[in-house]
Amino acid sequence: MARRTVAFTAAIVLFAEAVGIVIINGVMATFVKNQDMSLAGMDPGVMANGTWAMGGVSGLLLLLCGVLLLLTGIRDRAPGRIARTGLICCAVVHGVLGALTVGLIGWNAFVFMMVVLGLIVLTLVMYGADHEEPAAGAADEKPTAPAPA
Repeated sequence: MARRTVAFTAAIVLFAEAVGIVIINGVMATFVKNQDMSLAGMDPGVMANGTWAMGGVSGLLLLLCGVLLLLTGIRDRAPGRIARTGLICCAVVHGVLGALTVGLIGWNAFVFMMVVLGLIVLTLVMYGADHEEPAAGAADEKPTAPAPA
């Protein structure tokens, strides 16, 4: 029961983070467009559009990871290979961004990123292969050879 709660909590946090990322990138894009300054000769409109695109793509990826966690909690079954790979990539990105946020934003942002990282990793560990229920006929079979040392 606890693993479902962790998966649902992680999904809700990722949904909220997706909305936050889109809003933050929208604010940054608006600032760039209103300042009308260029960076190394780049057009401010292009930079604003790129910021909107980055926010949208980041938000969609976070929503996808949230949906994967939500489905994991609903089914109460470990995610598949592709879903697990996507969640691992999301966890790695949160770890790297968490390390960057200490210097750029502060310790509160770092703590948030580490909580999200912990929720994703905890979900993956709780739904690991060791915690899956064995197949129906697996308990009746006995190993024929000893396990290698």
